[in-house]
Amino acid sequence: MSRDHVQSAERTEAEAMALTGAETPFLQLLARGASADAYEQPVLLARAEGRPAEAIAALERAKLLALRVRAELEGRRRREAELSALFETAHDLAGLRDLDAVLQAIVQRARSLLGTDVAYLSLNDPERGDTYMRVTEGSVAARFQQLRLGMGEGLGGLVAQTARPYVTDDYFKDDRFQHTNTIDNGVRDEGLVAILGVPLMLGHHVIGVLFAADRRARVFEREQIALLGSFAALAAAAIDTANLLTETRSALAGLERANEIIRDRSAVIERASDVHDRLAELVLRGGGVHDVAAAVSQVLDGTVEFTEASDAPAAPLEASRAEGHAVRHEDDWIAAVAPGGELLGALVLRGHPGLDPVDQLTLERAAMVTSLLLLARRSAAEAEQRVRGELLDDLLDARDRDPRLLRERASRLHADLDATHVVLAARLDGTAPDADHEADARRRLWSAASHLAATRHGLAAARDGGTVLLLPLAPGDTATDLARRTAHQLGTAVHEAVTVGASAPVRDLAAHPDTAAAAYAEGRRCLDALRLLGRSGDGAAAEDFGFLGLLLAGDRDIAGFVERTIGQVVVYDERRGTDLVHTLDAYFTCGMSPARTKDELHVHVNTVAQRLERVARLLGDDWQDPARALEIQLALRLHRLSARSQH
Repeated sequence: MSRDHVQSAERTEAEAMALTGAETPFLQLLARGASADAYEQPVLLARAEGRPAEAIAALERAKLLALRVRAELEGRRRREAELSALFETAHDLAGLRDLDAVLQAIVQRARSLLGTDVAYLSLNDPERGDTYMRVTEGSVAARFQQLRLGMGEGLGGLVAQTARPYVTDDYFKDDRFQHTNTIDNGVRDEGLVAILGVPLMLGHHVIGVLFAADRRARVFEREQIALLGSFAALAAAAIDTANLLTETRSALAGLERANEIIRDRSAVIERASDVHDRLAELVLRGGGVHDVAAAVSQVLDGTVEFTEASDAPAAPLEASRAEGHAVRHEDDWIAAVAPGGELLGALVLRGHPGLDPVDQLTLERAAMVTSLLLLARRSAAEAEQRVRGELLDDLLDARDRDPRLLRERASRLHADLDATHVVLAARLDGTAPDADHEADARRRLWSAASHLAATRHGLAAARDGGTVLLLPLAPGDTATDLARRTAHQLGTAVHEAVTVGASAPVRDLAAHPDTAAAAYAEGRRCLDALRLLGRSGDGAAAEDFGFLGLLLAGDRDIAGFVERTIGQVVVYDERRGTDLVHTLDAYFTCGMSPARTKDELHVHVNTVAQRLERVARLLGDDWQDPARALEIQLALRLHRLSARSQH
């Protein structure tokens, strides 16, 4: 080993030891849940102590890595808290007894999860024709808590008119809605600046608005708006359920002589309460959409199925989504699963034309719970996809060179970086009519690739206008087989032609992260070669291109090319003591003339013919075709050069 290599190895080992020692204070900070500011202390202390520049640099790298881990943990805790709060609220709704308590819990959880100073809920008063504060949390101004607003006034009036969420970074500078002295004075007393409002919907009617507000300028993120919308849906459901219970109690009081009818209706309500309890239990124990359908099937004494939007009747499905209620279609009932208006599917009650209104409401509640489950599942899947993409990006960019951390991150995703992998570059070959369609097609390709990577214990990321995958190579499989199979699977998933170029198999990615970048470059070269050759929608590796593969491969696998091209002839000579390789060399040198070849070899022309027949049996009848002949001549020359280098 040269002196430079020894010095480089010593530097690498020293850096690794420095980084390992630098992690300790940050791991302690992570363990005790310290604030982000605390992560500067180890670096400042090292500088104050006059530590070497290498040690301080190692601390800086460890600090950045620890802050990324802390941010990831904080994000996961926040998502878990959001889902837990939604599930707890759904459970409260299932066992609804006190509407005010449920609404107060919703407002408290919304304020806590969004981290706002104030949260409040207003309801419309049809009799007086205005709207009033029903619940507030964090409010300190009495005038604000007692506000009654005319319909169409303030930000809440804009939400009620449009049935859409609205947000303002600075309330008093926003002229999109009607300002009044009463509202402005109340808001000024409370000191509010940034306000977010989402509608409470029953069907297509707005019955109130749920607000979250801060006493400073703030930008509300899309996820926060969606979360407040989910709480608003639960609040509307609580109000609707409370109204239903109120109507039931009034009916019981006014129909004392109709005991039979009362008993029947009570039984229906108990059945609805039972299904609510079952659904809440399913949510809490992590059940899926098909578990919800099975539970509702038992309660409604019928067959309830979850179907994709494409498999349900279009007209009744759209009517259910627009109205927010289950819709009858022939002998079936269809309840759209459409959180926030996004159509995800439907619950279909088969062969049950006669349906009690409360049973209809039960089906609608089940559709709402199904929406929450699908949103939660999609959120978890998207989070995992992002994590897989970040790890692959780090491998390709060689940002994280600690093998132990790379293995730990991969292990959490059920991936094994010590196994043999292939890097595949995938790209769509269709021409999009505009930029929006192209972006949508790329998102679908990335989604399909992420799903494939998750099921194959690999990684996937969007990159360079396409998608890159890192997939394990099964025993007996080849890079070519994997590339072609991946092109077919992705093309089937996105309904478009997908071309895939593959690298040669790579190993020990955790210990050698630079290998991933080189393999990706090789895969992209194969992808470009496929497209230039008009093989769109196909998959291939460098070994598929004959001697051109030597130009495409990152490591120039000369021995592999020779073995694939004339390996059978070489092995035959070694085993039988024949001279077929020399005969081939002389045959091509003599312009593929048997007569001149026999003179070159000093043998009879029949001997040359017999040897060439043996070559044909070993290499195939097309071995003298121009393309094959060119590859064979190149392989013979490389074999000859290789043999010389070994002597």
